[in-house]
Amino acid sequence: MKKLLTIASVTLLTGSLFSPSTKAFSGEVNAGAGSYSTVKPSNVSDVQEMIYKTSNIAGAMPTNDWWSSTAWVQYSDAQYPHPLAMINESAGLRIYNPSNNIEGLGGFTKGWMNDIDDFVLGHTGTSSFGDTKVDGFSDWFVTNESKSGSNVLNVTYGHGSPFVYATYEGGDPKITLPSIPPTVWYGDENSNVLGITTEKGSHYALFGPTGSTWSGLDTKTLTNHLNGKNYFSIAVLPDNSLETLKKFEQYAYSHVVDTKVDWSYNESTSEVETTYNFVTEAKEGSNEGTIFALYPHQWKNTNQPLLDYTFDSVRGTMKVAEGSSFKTTMAFNGVLPSLPDLGTYDKATLASYIDEAQTEVDSSTDTYWYGKRLGELATLAPIAEQVGDTDAANQFRQEMKAGLEDWLTASDQSGNLNNERLFYYNDNWGTLLGYPDSFGSVEEMNDHHFHYGYFIKAAAEIARVDKNWASNSQWGQMIELLIRDIANADRNDETFPFLRNFDMYAGHTWASGHAKFFDGNNNESSSEAMNAWAGLILWGEATDNKELRDLGIYLFTTEMNAINEYWFDVTGENHDPGFTRETASMVWGGKTVGDAVWWTNNPEEVHGINWLPITGASLYLTQYPEYTKRNYDALVAENGGEDWNVWEDLIWMYRAIENPDDAIRQFNARADIFEPEAGNSKANTYHWIHNLNALGNADPTITADYPIHAVFTKGNVKTYVVYNMTDSVKTVTFSDGATVTVEPHQFNVGNGTGTTDPGGDPGGDPGDNPGDDPVINAFDQIEAEQYTSMSGIETEQTTDVGGGLNVGWIDNGDYLVFNRVDFGTGATGVEARVATESAGGTIELRLDSIEGELIGTVDITPTGGWQNWVTNTGAITNATGIHDLYVVFKGETDAGMGNLNWLTFTNDPVDDDSNVITADDYTIEMINDGQNAKFIFTPNAGSSAFVDFHYKVNDEVQQNVRAVKNGENWEYTVNGLQAGDSINFFYTYEKSQLAYDSPWYEYAH
Repeated sequence: MKKLLTIASVTLLTGSLFSPSTKAFSGEVNAGAGSYSTVKPSNVSDVQEMIYKTSNIAGAMPTNDWWSSTAWVQYSDAQYPHPLAMINESAGLRIYNPSNNIEGLGGFTKGWMNDIDDFVLGHTGTSSFGDTKVDGFSDWFVTNESKSGSNVLNVTYGHGSPFVYATYEGGDPKITLPSIPPTVWYGDENSNVLGITTEKGSHYALFGPTGSTWSGLDTKTLTNHLNGKNYFSIAVLPDNSLETLKKFEQYAYSHVVDTKVDWSYNESTSEVETTYNFVTEAKEGSNEGTIFALYPHQWKNTNQPLLDYTFDSVRGTMKVAEGSSFKTTMAFNGVLPSLPDLGTYDKATLASYIDEAQTEVDSSTDTYWYGKRLGELATLAPIAEQVGDTDAANQFRQEMKAGLEDWLTASDQSGNLNNERLFYYNDNWGTLLGYPDSFGSVEEMNDHHFHYGYFIKAAAEIARVDKNWASNSQWGQMIELLIRDIANADRNDETFPFLRNFDMYAGHTWASGHAKFFDGNNNESSSEAMNAWAGLILWGEATDNKELRDLGIYLFTTEMNAINEYWFDVTGENHDPGFTRETASMVWGGKTVGDAVWWTNNPEEVHGINWLPITGASLYLTQYPEYTKRNYDALVAENGGEDWNVWEDLIWMYRAIENPDDAIRQFNARADIFEPEAGNSKANTYHWIHNLNALGNADPTITADYPIHAVFTKGNVKTYVVYNMTDSVKTVTFSDGATVTVEPHQFNVGNGTGTTDPGGDPGGDPGDNPGDDPVINAFDQIEAEQYTSMSGIETEQTTDVGGGLNVGWIDNGDYLVFNRVDFGTGATGVEARVATESAGGTIELRLDSIEGELIGTVDITPTGGWQNWVTNTGAITNATGIHDLYVVFKGETDAGMGNLNWLTFTNDPVDDDSNVITADDYTIEMINDGQNAKFIFTPNAGSSAFVDFHYKVNDEVQQNVRAVKNGENWEYTVNGLQAGDSINFFYTYEKSQLAYDSPWYEYAH
């Protein structure tokens, strides 16, 4: 176990970390242009002085951990390292196996301890210890000492371990069961090892030293007589077979004495590799290593060989491995300081919202609510630049600077200690406390990563444009002091604990400083934790501190994976079947809650607490639009409709992930009257919704060799976005081969064919550098508005199925260009979605130039309205390989030919006799059964977790249903048809944990 070193004095603290200048008051420590206090202001609260620890613990005390209650109270509250749970009591350590009792009960899943089971590991020398103290800790293990005179019990346990290790002084191990003797199914009085099953059906192995014996096997109290030894261990078993017991016995005497996490970020591959190390001490023999259970976010991202055992938990299935270490590898998909200037918004309207924001007067006082104000300003400043309002951008940044500088200075203008807006260093616990505080951030040390994360994120936005402000001689030292409070990565730093808020094994943060709850510790707003880690990334990149940047990337990437597994459960594999909510609002050690937050059960806040704040670093929320739809639909159902009481702006922003048209509709309906959430603004809401409307969602399958990036996908068009934080021109390569070249301190967007200055419009003509464009699959749906270049056309909102934009105002001779369209081995047909109120015209499809080879045509036929859409088809010849596609419009008149929404090419047309469609991923069979039509979807490679069928009969209202699984097929029957009815349809299907949409197809009954 690691023993932390003590802080010798404040002089050591400051001298080893900063170059302090003259103090204005005794106890002020200067750090660059800022300062903090080592003297607590008068008339304010403080964290409790008592820490339950032995003399082996010195220096900063970890808080916000799964085991923290041991340090805060006489014994402890319940602790949930999983798969075990335990609580320190006067009689010893009560051990419980929750794996057999995980149960979803509607709005929550229970996996907590009960009041008496399974048994207490005690000491024959005493029936009551005076207290329990922390005696040692490592990254995810803890050792506690219970002492009564000369009788001492030390227990060691940790995350993922089925073992509890114990050492004794003055007596022997005593196992006390609550009501009846256990069933002993292995061993006897003369054995050193027993296999037992408790009244509740949990299986354990009890490992005494070689030569030890047992007594009391037919009673409720079992005693192991150590025979001169001092060690003992217990293991919870996944079953009661002899083979399993013997497997666990291999490691029972290899006591874990240290655990350590190491991480690295590979910038060239954008992968985060995390190594989990166990150090063991052999009490008998020479065996090394241990048995450990991995959480879903670990076993899904490791190549570690797994054993056949599993344990159930409130986080999902834990899978078991053996050894001294394991590794996980996760992709990092980048963050942005803001979204780029590519939205479908009206620039004048966006500018007016910036004007509104300039008139706001902030009155927040404490670290949380003022932090949210900083967060709002940090999103407004770059948007103000994008609309060309330099004055507003400067105003927002100046307010951030003034506020941060006030908070980051401990003395007033007269050199006296401030009573508010300052930070005080408590050297007893090793923490930085901000005043005024809120939500127990001082007395309970809650939520530091939430509160301080906003400060760090705002500082990163300032550093993006003003590196001098962020320098160590100015305000950089104080910002990095806040970072060290919540995420200190230096194990030798004596002032703060290692990664205070982050649980490196569970993969996410904990909010409570003390964890004094029977359900263990908890974390509610996972998105505010992500905001903090994004702040580290942006700050580190802006200040050229790669160590901090990479720390932020490790924290961001790991927590993102945990959020997708345990809060959102995007794949539907982890939440108990009895848990009926689509999202967890709070994750606890002993339960998962989905029907309430701390202050309300209001559905808007229950869902929205894990979205806010929505910024350029929130694109991870957009990676699973199918899940987003499920979650939004659940919110609507729980709320009884879309009449939102609070946080409607956040809901619209979330809605834009899956249905931006509906988000725009809802925003427009209440644009003049809604009140944004406290950390948000009307400008940010409008900017986000319309950017997603134009660009689509973040693509989790593509990464880049520079961390400040994002890749958006809408239909079959990808948009590559990079913001270059450096002082030099930078070429960024993406994992799919695309490259972009970015000027210093600017965006580069548009598939690498131009730059967007934070204060300007895209520069350059699309198509100037076609080699940078991604390949477009001809057989995907090609959205007309996602052209590479064009002549003569404009875009508008469409009412067609799927929403978005269409191109219109098409005249004779106008054209669209789509660079690098891949026709593969050949296209044989084309489908075009068209509408017109005029006589229409013809679409010519040509290769590589406006007068290039004509490969086919498709007509724009009269439809009776500019938004009355039909799908017309045409034949294609001589189209193979990759070409620039020219879509040329020809008509008998010079104006008003019609509108185009999308087109797609086919190479496997429907066989009219068999009604079978064959594509790369699937086969669709359509069976005419009189008045019914059965649609059978068969995945071609493996199985799909879900298949959704979307259809319209005779162009009526679209229906969206989940197909019924029948073996490897997914089936759905449309009833009540007549001869001549037409069904337009497409599928949404899962492949490799991602959702894909097929093209639209047409079936004639």
